[in-house]
Amino acid sequence: MKKGTEMPDRDAANNVSMRRPHTRVGKRYRANRLDGPYDAIVIGSGIGGLTTAALLSAGGKKVLVLEQHYTAGGMTHAYERKGYEWDVGVHYIGDVGGHPTMTRKLFDFLSAGQLQWAPMDSTYDRICLGNEQFDLRAGREAFIAGLLEHFPGEKQTLERYLERVSAVGKAMRFLTLEKILPGWCARLLSLWKKSQLPDYLNKTTYEVLRELTDNEKLIAVLTGQWGDNGMPPKEGSFIIHALIVKHYLYGGYYPVGGASEMAATIIPQIQVAGGEVFTYAEVETILMDGQRACGVRMKDGTEIRSPVVISNAGVFNTFEKLLPESATEQAGYHRDLETVKPSMSHLCLYIGLQDTAEDLGLPRTNYWVYPSADYSGDVEKFLSDSEQEVPLVYISFPSAKDPSFSERYPGRATIEIVAPGPYEWFAQWQDKTWGKRGDDYEALKERFSQRLLEHLYHHFPQLRGKIGYYELSTPLSTKHFCFYEHGEIYGLDHDPSRFSQKWLRPKTRVKGLYLTGQDIMSCGVAGAMYGGVVTAQAVLGWRKGARVLRRVFSRNGAGSTDQGSLKRRREASTPA
Repeated sequence: MKKGTEMPDRDAANNVSMRRPHTRVGKRYRANRLDGPYDAIVIGSGIGGLTTAALLSAGGKKVLVLEQHYTAGGMTHAYERKGYEWDVGVHYIGDVGGHPTMTRKLFDFLSAGQLQWAPMDSTYDRICLGNEQFDLRAGREAFIAGLLEHFPGEKQTLERYLERVSAVGKAMRFLTLEKILPGWCARLLSLWKKSQLPDYLNKTTYEVLRELTDNEKLIAVLTGQWGDNGMPPKEGSFIIHALIVKHYLYGGYYPVGGASEMAATIIPQIQVAGGEVFTYAEVETILMDGQRACGVRMKDGTEIRSPVVISNAGVFNTFEKLLPESATEQAGYHRDLETVKPSMSHLCLYIGLQDTAEDLGLPRTNYWVYPSADYSGDVEKFLSDSEQEVPLVYISFPSAKDPSFSERYPGRATIEIVAPGPYEWFAQWQDKTWGKRGDDYEALKERFSQRLLEHLYHHFPQLRGKIGYYELSTPLSTKHFCFYEHGEIYGLDHDPSRFSQKWLRPKTRVKGLYLTGQDIMSCGVAGAMYGGVVTAQAVLGWRKGARVLRRVFSRNGAGSTDQGSLKRRREASTPA
């Protein structure tokens, strides 16, 4: 029996060698492939960077996107190994159903109508507290009805709760506007906001829910998606909690063709205006002309000039690694960084099975598995002693969610299990080469893998003995592939103070330098996308930016495209 498998996988290697991975998206960087001058350079091809680039392209700008990884997409990329495919961060997306939501319109515009969505089961999330299960169902009325089966006297509480969730959605319009207004306007809006917006916006999720009910189990169920932002309800802001709940309230969806379809369908829109997305393109530093950012220097020494530089690398990477130290200190960002913290790091167990999702009985429902309703207490125990119960185990079934998976991988299925994993537990191997970190590291990974597999078997006993392959990623994997220093997956912590940081905005105090992605808005695919929207608006200016956004959000259908078939899109966006 090979390490990392439970049963032989005889034909997996042949499957990989016979097929070029469709998850390799983007064009490999070579200095002689540059075709400047470029109107803007985007560092990082996460969904925030791609959104900014595509919207700038729609405004007539020629944009260069530089990605250090071997494939574009950031945390929206997917990868293939041993005849299986997994996403790394896109476990489900909300707010993209048939109704014309802003999120759906934005995806349609960015992908020229090519990105399609498959609905999950009506129960999109199942919260498991010990041996009890509670279903979160799609639709406001179904959501309430499902919870009333367990909490029959709490209808008024649930209605008041959803009212507060809705109020946060409305408040985000002002919080977003504040990020792109000139300084004096933003200050006036901030004063107005204090008098008009509800005070619970600046409280923790737990504090807000305790104002509505003293039923601790109900609070635990309502906050059972806290892994989507990485902070238990006693620490996390109610703003991010409400945004997540609102996002999924009408159901979860999965991109047809897998997570890599996001980047694959967006890149052609960037190329239309003459831009390009390069992979294996590591930026060494942001170039400065006096006090103005004027381009980037690549790891190979090539200098690329541009009047606009946009960082999708996160604020810590931007101001501690990419921007020269003197520029960071002169602009005061070394002090700003002390006001925020990196988000949680994680473990992810990628599992391959030699049968179809249908035959194995895999659902299109996510499982959130907790040992108890005391989320903070369980996390504290685990962080102090790794042998304690894993405080959160999230189980996702991508092959069941994607109707095209069985066509691309006949007779195969995949599962992913996510759990907290502090970077410090793995730091002793941080200087070792990826894939060659030694037997002790592999042994630690194997112990965690077996513990997570037991959680899977508890809920799906029919899977024992059916696993053909598995591998565990650690925070070191996230650092290696996504360049987050501590393996964090949600950018910055989403505590209440994070949303009061005025400096987390697209336009920086360094001329010519902008930020985009989840750090300036909120975590998740949608949060990072809207970060890309406000950055594009800031770069284009009010007049030109408003014209582009009118095109985005006035669209009635799925959009039109002249990019052709999926095959032609792949040819345009796969590496040369």
